[in-house]
Amino acid sequence: MQSEKIVKNFSRKKVLIVGDLILDHYLFGKVQRISPEAPVPVVEVVKETYLLGGAANVANNIISLGGKVSITGIAGNDPAGGIMHNLFTQRGINCEGIITDKRPTSIKSRVIAHNQQVVRFDKEERRKLEGKNYDAMLDYLKFALPQHDAVIISDYAKGVISGQLMKSIVKYAKQNGTFVAVDPKVGHFHFYKNVSLITPNLMEAAQGSGIEIKDEKSLMTAGRALLNRLKCGAVLITRGEDGMSLFQKNASGKDLDVVHIPTVAKKVFDVTGAGDTVIAAFTLAHAGGASLKTSAVIANHAAGIVVGEVGTAAATPEELIKSLKS
Repeated sequence: MQSEKIVKNFSRKKVLIVGDLILDHYLFGKVQRISPEAPVPVVEVVKETYLLGGAANVANNIISLGGKVSITGIAGNDPAGGIMHNLFTQRGINCEGIITDKRPTSIKSRVIAHNQQVVRFDKEERRKLEGKNYDAMLDYLKFALPQHDAVIISDYAKGVISGQLMKSIVKYAKQNGTFVAVDPKVGHFHFYKNVSLITPNLMEAAQGSGIEIKDEKSLMTAGRALLNRLKCGAVLITRGEDGMSLFQKNASGKDLDVVHIPTVAKKVFDVTGAGDTVIAAFTLAHAGGASLKTSAVIANHAAGIVVGEVGTAAATPEELIKSLKS
């Protein structure tokens, strides 16, 4: 099968990730009493763990799928930054492009008791990337981009991705014929003009296009509007239990080619990080020679694997080939 050959070819592909780095911090415990100080549960912590989040989780997905990856973003010179660096090293992620800054490393801490999230608290600074940090990232992109088969922009609105930076990335990518995929953030759609692919979910597609999506007709209108407005190569709208829809201009450039791909997920436990898996699998597949449609089918299977697991998960080539065969 062609798709299986493409998945086996992932190991030859190198992807560059640009975006907001986040450290996911989990505290697991049990609740047996209410605090005498305030009407809140007292969680007795029994386990603590750290995982790569945000753009870092996209990099983790590329590695899990068998590809090679480099990443650039901002991390603080703090304990959380040290933990993140260790996780990158353990996973074999090239983090030479990470810029160390005075700002704190973005960290999301979740307290979970009896399989339920009790509270989440975030430590972050969303200051726009500028000055010497911006120049350092631009220098790294000029150096690294020609050495990679594709670029993924992972925008979590923490200050790294700007319209100015996107123009430079698109310019460098065109010079090298490099595929640029974007996992978008609401409010930033005007940044993403002339990219190769954008992968919004339904809510993001509705807000980015200004069209309420309530049926197939409005979905088609929103997909067309995003393609025209952003002048991008393709739009992949992820639709949860309804799968995903791929929009691209046909050969004449005057009309749309639209493919609706039904979900392959047999069970859905957790959609956390599914968008990261979709863009990672799609980009690796397309870099490996797959058409946009075949890349979307492969990405759909990868998403079906991770939503069947609890917590931020990633698919492996073996799981993906097994799913494609079935």
